Amino acid sequence: MSRGEEVAKKDEELLAQLGYKQEFRREFTPLEVFGVAFSFIGPLPSLASVLIYSIPNGGPAAMVWGWLVASAFIFTTALSIAELASAAPTAGGVYFWTHSFASPRWRNLLCWLVGYANATGYIAGVAAIDWSCAVQITAAVSIGSGQTYNATNPQIYGIYVAILLSHALICTLATSILARVQRIYLAINICLCFVVIIGLPIATPKQYMNTPSFALGSFDNLNGWSDGFAFILSFIAPLWTISAFDAPVHISEEASNAATAVPFAIVCSSVIGILLGWAMNVAITFCMGTDLGYLLSSPIGQPMAQIFFNSFGQNGTLALWAFVVVTQYTTGSCNVLVASRQIFAYSRDRALPFSGTLSRVNKSTSSPVNAVWFIVICASLLGLLAFTDTAAISAVFQLAVSAIYVAYTIVIAARWLGGNNFKRGPFHLGIFSLPISIIAVLFMPFMDIVFLFPTTPSTSAATMNYTVVVLGGVLGLSLVWYYLPVYGSKHWFSGPVPNIGGGDGASPDLDAHNGNSKEGVKWSLGT
Repeated sequence: MSRGEEVAKKDEELLAQLGYKQEFRREFTPLEVFGVAFSFIGPLPSLASVLIYSIPNGGPAAMVWGWLVASAFIFTTALSIAELASAAPTAGGVYFWTHSFASPRWRNLLCWLVGYANATGYIAGVAAIDWSCAVQITAAVSIGSGQTYNATNPQIYGIYVAILLSHALICTLATSILARVQRIYLAINICLCFVVIIGLPIATPKQYMNTPSFALGSFDNLNGWSDGFAFILSFIAPLWTISAFDAPVHISEEASNAATAVPFAIVCSSVIGILLGWAMNVAITFCMGTDLGYLLSSPIGQPMAQIFFNSFGQNGTLALWAFVVVTQYTTGSCNVLVASRQIFAYSRDRALPFSGTLSRVNKSTSSPVNAVWFIVICASLLGLLAFTDTAAISAVFQLAVSAIYVAYTIVIAARWLGGNNFKRGPFHLGIFSLPISIIAVLFMPFMDIVFLFPTTPSTSAATMNYTVVVLGGVLGLSLVWYYLPVYGSKHWFSGPVPNIGGGDGASPDLDAHNGNSKEGVKWSLGT
């Protein structure tokens, strides 16, 4: 038996222990799994999308030091998720782990909530990324027109829907094609970061170059909150950029040597994304000039694009911005790919409406085609918030992070409080696992509360933060459905449904894999 065959056999055996048969082809190599994770982050286009949060909430000081402070907490979450991914690499990810680790009394309800929060986060993530891509395209048009073109929200929405449809077509392709293109996505993302880190300071005229005291120490509060709270609000930039750590988990059933490749991708993409993101922030603060108000109100409509325009001129900016748009587009493609796998897995366990349809895998492409189109339709509906106000559609960034953090908080806490003897995988944190988990579980709910606040203290129905409406509505309706008399999922939902072995529809017995003990809690922290 060759090395590849041996790895494939172990992957299939581990998946069978978790209750599932092998339905996908394992086309993703460890490098391509890392490519998915890093392209999902997309440091430069993601940073370009959220400069509107960091510039008015602290300016240069928040961009540089806020990024580092937030990243320290972000990394604890990444490590905790990587440890869980190594133990149970399945497309279900966080909701599967929740049911596996939570106490028997609460596991069905928590699994139900985590699944819906996770799905909401990914749909909002697709909406936020593709909306940003549409805005970046209109920014390019504005640059090319000499800044005389100003896109309306209906025009941006039309471009947004076109991007979503194109992503749906791409993500219905064969798994082998989707795996190979990750290498291209990875190369473009990394090269583009270095273009900014090295090229921006070289090209920037002296009138836009800032002193070290301004670039590293100027604190500019433009939105009206207190300085301390404004600094915390600037965390949306790193939290949005370095997020969705479970993205490679959802393709783990398509990955070779998943128990090692997936946590490797999570940790490495987070570290590299944090470092490159910080380096780009430093380069930008030295090259952005001092008129921050103009960057936010520029006719181009994108602060990053205006910074590039000041440094590279019209032609240079158009050339560079084209790559930014392409990279943002690839990030959106990765989001649809991963989100469709999450929807597939949750439907496979019969938790979503039309689960039988959404959980089908196309035999020709080995892709969950119906789940792909479900994601695109939901994201297109979420984009209708733009017709309320620009501030309303901006809330999808906070919604994506908040929903994902709800899911992460519950599953990491359940791992320690659920009364189980956690069986670690190849990647583990040893004695540091518990303190790292505690930091992550305290940080995420705090930021979830922060992200419910509006952009400015003075707000209206049009400019309010719609995160609480959408996320609260989804979780509220899911609870209503769960507790509904007679027809509620409390009466029939029992967590992950195995499709291997007896296939009787009962939840898989994970005691053998996770070491659940009927005698009480037994901790296995490792050494």
